Amino acid sequence: MCDGKLVLALPEWVGPFLEKAPSVFENIEDRMRLTIELSRLNVKNETGGPFGAGIFERDGGRLIAVGVNVVLDTNCSLAHAEMVCIGLAQQKLKTFDLGAEGMPACELASSTEPCAMCLGAIPWSGVRRLICGARGRDACKIGFDEGVKVPDWIDTLESRGITVLRDVLRKEAREVLIRYKESGGLIYNGRQATFPTKESNQS
Repeated sequence: MCDGKLVLALPEWVGPFLEKAPSVFENIEDRMRLTIELSRLNVKNETGGPFGAGIFERDGGRLIAVGVNVVLDTNCSLAHAEMVCIGLAQQKLKTFDLGAEGMPACELASSTEPCAMCLGAIPWSGVRRLICGARGRDACKIGFDEGVKVPDWIDTLESRGITVLRDVLRKEAREVLIRYKESGGLIYNGRQATFPTKESNQS
């Protein structure tokens, strides 16, 4: 908090990194590579958990905003990569609704499927497509608590007009999670971590 306001701020390394990155990402694999690299650099720079996100114009691929997990630096459990990314995109575009009339359709790319909190925020954000790398169970396997999500969460989002694409570069995204665990990264809020014993289409 600063003067009564919740301030969303990215680690200092993000600015120089983005200066070298393209402003347009033409395909979903390139968009996912960006979020995975953000998650990797967040681990390397010890600025938060192993999660990255980006919001793009769905059709043109223009990058609008990025986010990384800054829970540890901010002492704020809300500061997941997707939440930070959504907030920064809305502030940049000066709208609380990224799906407002007259705006280009936006999509959210996340290096790992959203936890229960981020899943709840997605419909209200206004994004029209969600792209996921690693699965939620991949995060649970290293100890993170992803919260309680309805089994048919994908169908629930799609019933609200939000397309969901999964397993985009999942192996690469999962490797960042494993590296974080093996390097001794703090598994915060992991007291209730669970994952399905059998992986279904929705797990």
